[in-house]
Amino acid sequence: MKIYISADIEGIAGVVAPQHGQPGNPEYERARRLMTEEVNAAIDGAFAGGAAEVLVNDGHGPMLNLLPELIDPRAELILGKPKPANMFAGLGAEHAGVMCVGFHAGAGEFGVLAHTTNGAAFRAVRLNGTACSEATLYGAYAGALGVPVILISGDDATATSCGALFPVAQRVVVKQALGQRAARAVAPARAREMLRDAAATAVRDAARIAPFRIAGPYRLELDLATPALADLAAIIPVAERPGPITVAFAAETMAQVLGWLNTVSALAAFLR
Repeated sequence: MKIYISADIEGIAGVVAPQHGQPGNPEYERARRLMTEEVNAAIDGAFAGGAAEVLVNDGHGPMLNLLPELIDPRAELILGKPKPANMFAGLGAEHAGVMCVGFHAGAGEFGVLAHTTNGAAFRAVRLNGTACSEATLYGAYAGALGVPVILISGDDATATSCGALFPVAQRVVVKQALGQRAARAVAPARAREMLRDAAATAVRDAARIAPFRIAGPYRLELDLATPALADLAAIIPVAERPGPITVAFAAETMAQVLGWLNTVSALAAFLR
């Protein structure tokens, strides 16, 4: 059985502030170590539950956060960007399930460091009219491949927002959101125990978890942080401009949805 893990940093126990996710400061170095340790707990649990192979993808920011020398040697690791499918690079139909470790609530939602893909670019992301977190978008991408999301970890706001989408998945709550930049968290050692146990259960239950799907064709709507960013995104020939800060794209597949989302996210760096 092959298991896939996508790792983000905002939903890790002990992570509460923007500097925890930004390279170049001591708090980031602490956070990336905590991230690596939580991923290792998920890897260990996956093998305990019956996995024969585990692939981990670093899905945060520069995607160079996980410390490769500390990763459980039984797993393989994807680092760096750009890469196809971004946060779910390397995922294939051969995987029995996806674990989303360290995930967070979406843009415009209550939750620790809540955003969707790029907090500096997007006020909101909607797919076929539904507001989307990263778990929603990438979970639907996995579902299009026939792969279920079997575990999500992060704060309580993440668990609540994902509950209806992934009702059978293991939801590991490592902190209670007190605001955008504050939380009451369990100790990192306790978070790792919780993840290890939940990952083992998730793998054992993977066969009975249905993939999450959003039916196509798709309309992706992006509310940008400023009209200037919308001006920039609107230069893409197929973009629509339904409002001053909104651009929209039609897509036939979830892979195309992610492609447009990440294209606009990358373009936004030119106007920061």
